[in-house]
Parts: sequence; C-alpha cells; structure tokens
Amino acid sequence: MLSNRKFALKMCFFSLVRRRSRLLIALIGASIGASVLLGLVTLCYDIPKQLSREFRSYGANMVFVSKQVAQRLTRGEAEKILALLPPSRLVGLTPLRYETVRSNMLPYTAVGLDFEEIKKTSPFWHLTGSYPNKGGQLLIGVDVSEATSLAPGQSMTLTGRNSKNERYEKDFTVSGVVSTGGVEDGFIFISLADMELATKEAGAIDILEASLTADGGPLEEIKNKVENSLDTVEVKMVTRVTRSEKTVIAKLTFLVYIVSAVVLSLSTICVSTTMMTVVLERRGEIGLKKALGAESKSVAGEFLLEGLLLGLIGGFFGALGGLGFAALVSKSVFGRSFTPEFHLVPATMLVMAIVAVIASMIPVKRAVNAEPALALRGE
Repeated sequence: MLSNRKFALKMCFFSLVRRRSRLLIALIGASIGASVLLGLVTLCYDIPKQLSREFRSYGANMVFVSKQVAQRLTRGEAEKILALLPPSRLVGLTPLRYETVRSNMLPYTAVGLDFEEIKKTSPFWHLTGSYPNKGGQLLIGVDVSEATSLAPGQSMTLTGRNSKNERYEKDFTVSGVVSTGGVEDGFIFISLADMELATKEAGAIDILEASLTADGGPLEEIKNKVENSLDTVEVKMVTRVTRSEKTVIAKLTFLVYIVSAVVLSLSTICVSTTMMTVVLERRGEIGLKKALGAESKSVAGEFLLEGLLLGLIGGFFGALGGLGFAALVSKSVFGRSFTPEFHLVPATMLVMAIVAVIASMIPVKRAVNAEPALALRGE
C-alpha cells in the first residue's frame, strides 16, 4: 500500500514537471487566489481594530454620569471607573465639570478638564495658539473669541459663585482658541485644578468621558461591568460615534467577503480550464491505461491528486504573498503596522486545495468517461 502511494505521488510529480509551462498558469491562479484570500481575511481581523482607532479621532464613545439627579460624580468614583476599564482598550479618560461664569458681565459656560486627556478623547479640536501648560491659562471657543475680541496672549477675568453662594474672581491668560463646529465653540476651558481652586470645591465631576477602542459587544460588556460594580454610576453610549463605527465595519467586512468569493470563483475557473486542457492532451494516455485494465477511480485519483498538489503549493506561496499584501494595505490605508495571523496560512492552503480539487471535478469526469478505443484513435 505504501509503495503504491509513493508510485502515485511520483507519477503526479513527473506529470506536473512535464507540463510545467501549462500547469504554471493554474499554479499562478491558485497563488493569486490564496494571496488575496489570506490578505482580505487578515484585514477582516485587523480592520475593526484599525477603524476603532481611527474613530477615536471623532471623540469619546462612552460617558459616565451620576444616577442621582442633580448629583455629581466624586473623584473616588472616577478612580473606581478607571480601574474597571481595560487598559488595553483605553485611549483616554477626561473628567468634565461645568460652571456658569461671567466675563465683562456676559454669562459663559466654563468647563474644567484635564488638558492632557482631552487631547486623547477629542483630537478633532482645531486649536489656534497652544494648550495651557500651567495654571492661570485657559482656552476659549471661537464664538467666545469673536464676542470678546480676545486672542491668544490676552487676559480674561472670570467671576462666579460656588454652591455655597460664595463669590469668586480669577484672572486668566488666553493660551489658545478652540474651533470644532460644535457646542465647544461657545465654551471656556480651564484646568480642573484651577476650577477647584477658584470655587473652593474639590472632587466634583459632572461627566467622565471615555474613548475606548471597542465597538458593539465589547462596549456593552464594559458598560455592564461598570454598572454592575458601581450602582451610583450610569453609563451612556455616544450613539453618533458607536453606531457609525459599527455600520462602517459591518459594510467593509461584507465587502471583503464578496471580494473573497469572487477571487475564489476566478481561481476555480482558472484551475478548471487548465485541468481540462491537460485532460484533452492526455486522452491517449488515459485510453491506454483503461485498455490495460486501470479502474476509473484510479484514473480519477491521479488527476485529483494533481489538483490537490497544485492547490497546496499555490496556497503556500499565495499565503506568503497574502501576508505582504495585508501589511501593504494596512500601512498605506491606516498608516499602521498589523499583527500577522500566521495560523491562517495552513487554513488558506487547505481552502485552496479544496478549491483546486473541486475545479478538477469536471475535467476528471470527462477523463473517466472516455472510451479507451476512441481515446487511442485520438477521437
């Protein structure tokens, strides 16, 4: 039995070598199919992660507030929330506190925040000037700048009253002007430390914004984890970001599946056409084998084995090319490297082997149905 298998493999090998110029076309077709297939499947794994990071430039996708009406989060609750968020998915976490202030008798909304964190959660901010790098500096929205005629480098005095109705007044220097096209254009932004110093009230936070590289199911898991652990905290999704992210990823994934199906179909046609030509060229050989008593399954097995070898070889070289293809797309489109999915290489070889065997079915059927006498006469 072992010698018969060795003999069959030897015959297939020499058959492929003798017709290498013709079978090279089928091998190239299988390799291209495997390359595109592995590249697209790898991107299917990588695209959600890459797009999730790209969507983080559109702002936070999760916010935390107090469940108690008219209550604020405490600093302790903020620290507990941070401990519950997965570090590998956390891009930034920004505490926000809102106060009504006045400048030159005009009312404004002042937002206390962490400027280093806001760079991570809201990278879409367009800034003229620079972010504050020390106490006593602030940012103003472009609408505030137009209303007050203030520019970076000028001073601005803010006055207000805290929760105890105590009046406070503090001078600031404008370090930059923010433009987002949203409500931020009408706000004044100061550091949370300066706000706490001015109001003499520390540890209060109205909203905690989080930017996480997750969508759909993972975000829901994080939401449930926080709500189950902290019964005083309510978690809300920023639907305009999460819905868009989920929709785009779903459509791109569907597109990848369609392209993969088309590529596999073309590879099947290429291999089938080549094998059909090979069968026609070997009609005399097939007729002689059958005339000498070869069984139909023996003749079919030989051709199917050739198709299997073509699929495995083409799948191997195509898989290597697919990894390079995925790396090129990831670098050129997202500007980032990707994690190679080496475990998909054997799977790609198996898929291409199955495709090649299926593509050989029709030519093999013609081979086994050939009449020996007619084949030997070349009819």
